[in-house]
Amino acid sequence: MAHELTAASSINDWLKHPVGGPILRAMLAADGRDESALKPVRFFSLKRVASMSGGRMTDDVIADMVARANDPTGASASSGSSAGSSAEGGPAGVQPPGQASGEVPEAEDESVPEPWVEVVVPGRFAEKTVIVTGAGSGIGRAVAARVAREGGRVVAVDISGPRLAELAAELPGVVTVVGDITKEEDVAAIVEAAGERIDGLANVAGIMDDFTPLHEVSDAVWSRVMAVNVDGMFRLSRAVLPAMLAAGRGSIVNVASEAGLRGSAAGLAYTASKHAVVGLTRSTAFMYAPSGIRVNAVAPGPVATNIQANFASELGQRRLGPAMQTLPPVAMPEQLAASITFLLSDDGTNLTGVILPSDGGWSVQ
Repeated sequence: MAHELTAASSINDWLKHPVGGPILRAMLAADGRDESALKPVRFFSLKRVASMSGGRMTDDVIADMVARANDPTGASASSGSSAGSSAEGGPAGVQPPGQASGEVPEAEDESVPEPWVEVVVPGRFAEKTVIVTGAGSGIGRAVAARVAREGGRVVAVDISGPRLAELAAELPGVVTVVGDITKEEDVAAIVEAAGERIDGLANVAGIMDDFTPLHEVSDAVWSRVMAVNVDGMFRLSRAVLPAMLAAGRGSIVNVASEAGLRGSAAGLAYTASKHAVVGLTRSTAFMYAPSGIRVNAVAPGPVATNIQANFASELGQRRLGPAMQTLPPVAMPEQLAASITFLLSDDGTNLTGVILPSDGGWSVQ
């Protein structure tokens, strides 16, 4: 007799289940995909994967799936077996999607790895002021929380006021600044909120593109991606450097991407922007090393964040889809925060100009 499935059951368990597997595969098929699209998140729970769908996979959809999977009579099955699927992002909004051709493979029979456990280092950021952009969600929120719990004074920056309010409620003492890093006046407000002493800057804020190749990239996509991912980082980094130069110390960590190391991880705009982040990091590290300022970057692979992206190009999907079948398991934001705060802290001493692939081994494939 098959074991009972719940919302807490892993995707791997769902795919191996004699009833739950067909339900999940039917949802994927309705969106033109197969289970290979879920490979990077196969050890995540169904509920966790649903939380990555941007609201497209609701609690009602999950409850319906669980009821149908555990009903031996099939009486609870509904005609909407593909409920929750979406042409925009599939049942779980797993990004980036890729559709493999050929027969649907059997679910991989692998044991679930031991979950990674975050270990806070008390006092690591004591008496330090650190600015974190994109702090309202995902990696930025995880970095802000880690720095605050390790004794730092955090200036949390995000374009979303409600998200920052949630962060402030969770972490009293965090200074929040609602602002757009592409605007000079907002950059000035961030620096003012930090005060005279700025020990660290985590440039996390960023946006994805729509996976379009060069001949299909719109001016709007190019301009917006470059403005946030490059121009905003450039402006805020430039603005904090005088305080760091005056103090003779400082640490800047930029979030690049696996797309900054290869050409097969995103569309042109995002790939170009993250290559620019790598260049910005290396040049700045070289220029300011004698001044006691360290500048490094982390290049994440797939991470469970609220950044949504969808293929807007048939060519993009045809070329990038197969390449993305080699994606390693999706990391949690806290895992990236561990890498970022290591470089940001004094533990990163003697490291500058480093582009650290925090990508589960994707870069060595």
